[in-house]
Amino acid sequence: MITLYGIKNCDTVKKARKWLEKNDVEYRFHDFREDGMQSVPLSDWLTEFGWQEVLNRRSTSWRALGEEQKSAMDNNSALAIAQETPTLIKRPVTVAGSETLFGFKEETLAAMIEKITALNGKEMA
Repeated sequence: MITLYGIKNCDTVKKARKWLEKNDVEYRFHDFREDGMQSVPLSDWLTEFGWQEVLNRRSTSWRALGEEQKSAMDNNSALAIAQETPTLIKRPVTVAGSETLFGFKEETLAAMIEKITALNGKEMA
């Protein structure tokens, strides 16, 4: 099962959800704000990918941080701040099995779905 993490009013999340639905891909949506951050594997993401990949450094939330916070950013501080301000996380985050994608590009998501469905012996719709 695919889990799409994000915030429902985010335009990029809306595009990803629309693409998944158009392609008949089943998924579960986890809204950072509504569903909370307790079950989000944020620490795992930071360990595997690093804060530079997990945080959206082009976001309004990033620009609102002080220069001192930005320059001192590491995985530990990213964990604390992203739990408090989930809008800092690059969205959407798509997780399927051991695969994780940050952001949305049709080609990349399609490749991920094809890889996962091939592993499960299914064809993509």
